[in-house]
Amino acid sequence: MGCRTRYGRDSKTPAWDRLVRSNVEFTSLGATLRGWLFEPSITPAPAVVMAHGFSATRHMTIDKYAEAFWSAGFAVLLYDHRGFGASDGHPEREVNPWIQTRGYLDAMDFMMSLSQVDKTRIAVWGDSFSASCACVAATIDHRIQAVVAQVPAFGETLPPADPDGTKFRAVQHAVRSPDVMNFGRPVSGPMAVVSPDQVRHPSALKPLSAFRWFTEYGGRIGSGWVNDVTLAIGENPVPWLPGLCGPELRTPVLMIVSPEEEMLRANPSVSRAVFDTISAPKEWHAIGGGHFGLLYHPSKLFAEAASVQVSFLGRSILAHSPAMGRANSKKSDGQGHALRAESGSARLERTMDEPKEFVNSGELRTGMAVGT
Repeated sequence: MGCRTRYGRDSKTPAWDRLVRSNVEFTSLGATLRGWLFEPSITPAPAVVMAHGFSATRHMTIDKYAEAFWSAGFAVLLYDHRGFGASDGHPEREVNPWIQTRGYLDAMDFMMSLSQVDKTRIAVWGDSFSASCACVAATIDHRIQAVVAQVPAFGETLPPADPDGTKFRAVQHAVRSPDVMNFGRPVSGPMAVVSPDQVRHPSALKPLSAFRWFTEYGGRIGSGWVNDVTLAIGENPVPWLPGLCGPELRTPVLMIVSPEEEMLRANPSVSRAVFDTISAPKEWHAIGGGHFGLLYHPSKLFAEAASVQVSFLGRSILAHSPAMGRANSKKSDGQGHALRAESGSARLERTMDEPKEFVNSGELRTGMAVGT
């Protein structure tokens, strides 16, 4: 399992309420992907599989979402995409949606091998670019029981009509193709991820809000972020059309979307159109702050997003896990998240406090160079 570290808020924190985070790795398309497994004390537990957004790393705020899910009783796998952060894979720092979607499927295989995980209660989580990958993965892998799509990037414009599903089936088949490493051609780049001067130094992401967030969180020691990216989202041999996934989603979906969205590929009108095509149980939550507001921690927007997501996962999969009954018999009402049985069902309660912090919360390992 790798290095295993336990964190406690203070010396009085009971052993069952201390965060245990292990370094783990699994293989995807011949490369070793690395991440953390957040382990609950009561197992087998429902689980969440998480990966970072466009060119980021797991050190950049989403580990705080993982802690919030762990605090609610989930096992959490949080990993770096192929070629990013601590994960292997060449070419490095290439954003390829087919390969990243394939990574989710391989992460699911890894989770199915763990005794700590309730294999019938696994959700996937994505932010921005990875949110669309998570949605596509859920249409392929029916072991996925719920999806959280945070400020999803389904595209700048509405996808083309696909009345018989042919176009989207081509996307699904491409993800599973043995030739997937060659998809997304021609590539664009390499180029800077962000830049404050789009005239002299154009970058992949153009709004100043992107520059501010990436340089603040990616610039921290050990983040593993590099301000360099190559885009493999060309249309050969198949165009990437995640906006067609809606009719194929069969599991509960939460979309958190900002009406103030500034990133073109995360057009909220397109996200709403995708949402409207989903026939499965679904929830829509509008949040302020644009694309990056909920990625600042600690903040009210982060607390709002984390609370909404924990509540959704509680209604979707957490309440039905046998492990949770045992967990909540040990937890007191003051532990931030509590699940209580009522009239044969269960409901999730959450205090208004920010997600828990942990003393000595330095990273388990030093990342690679700076960047997302």
